[in-house]
Amino acid sequence: MSSATAAATATIAAATAAAAAAKLAATPAPAPSRRRLTLRGNPTARRGVAAMAVSTPRSAAAAAFLERRESERALHFVKYQGLGNDFIMVDNRDSAVPKVTPEEAAKLCDRNFGVGADGVIFVMPGVNGADYTMRIFNSDGSEPEMCGNGVRCFARFIAELENLQGTHSFKIHTGAGLIIPEIQNDGKVKVDMGQPILSGPDIPTKLPSTKNEAVVQADLAVDGSTWQVTCVSMGNPHCVTFGTKELKVLHVDDLKLSDIGPKFEHHEMFPARTNTEFVEVLSRSHLKMRVWERGAGATLACGTGACAVVVAAVLEGRAERKCVVDLPGGPLEIEWREDDNHIYMTGPAEAVFYGSAVH
Repeated sequence: MSSATAAATATIAAATAAAAAAKLAATPAPAPSRRRLTLRGNPTARRGVAAMAVSTPRSAAAAAFLERRESERALHFVKYQGLGNDFIMVDNRDSAVPKVTPEEAAKLCDRNFGVGADGVIFVMPGVNGADYTMRIFNSDGSEPEMCGNGVRCFARFIAELENLQGTHSFKIHTGAGLIIPEIQNDGKVKVDMGQPILSGPDIPTKLPSTKNEAVVQADLAVDGSTWQVTCVSMGNPHCVTFGTKELKVLHVDDLKLSDIGPKFEHHEMFPARTNTEFVEVLSRSHLKMRVWERGAGATLACGTGACAVVVAAVLEGRAERKCVVDLPGGPLEIEWREDDNHIYMTGPAEAVFYGSAVH
């Protein structure tokens, strides 16, 4: 794929397998001179597409699309979403080099001139005993260590590529270490997210530790207010806050994330930048959050962020170890187990449509 702006052709899965397969077969090849990134298809139809179920055999339309060979001008992808956190999934199993550059990924993620997504995720060959390797480019072209919602989409995409039904688990190599997602009978994906990192320098943050080696309810000056923050890494850095010193109870729906989010992300106390979660406590087992993601901005969901929120809530004495976390895109079930210190995240992931990026 060239560094010129890609042109995208999105092919929507139809109501019946036969009709969809026929439609895919009839799609004309793109003109070689086309360089603009353009999303085609019926917007109304896209909104009405039903989510694919891993528990049933993939349709003839899906099989026909996934088995199409890529030409030098076309990159096939499947759009997935996990609670509205959406990704362009690329089958990259034949190479350890991503088929899209960070610059091209940013163009593909553009919601006006591209396909539109929070990131591009690549399914790559496994290393060090892992079944697969996951890499992701954010919508700004940066590369995070891992993505919780993305890894659930990753697992469902693998099941579709391999035509698997029922329960399956995979060992996924990521920049945050080994992650093990398991597709369950109800179609949700449960992910062993590993152990949280609490040591300030390892997160990393320059804030001094306040509780053993952890940064818990530390003061952080942002935009003229003193916020109390707890810092957690889930392989990627998170700054969790339940409010300011002046405002003890935070109402997350009242926040202007586009104003306050970037000031946390780029704060000098976070040398690698940070994801930021703003949290409202509904009960000791029910939390509500909004997130400003590093490299993606305000998103509808963040899986690693929800894990970090539960860890922070436990450390601050605000919640139990097993919680439902409400995000703008829907709820996630999070459990920080005391016996193994691992965090387990359970939530949905669904296919939205099939497409080709053409250059």
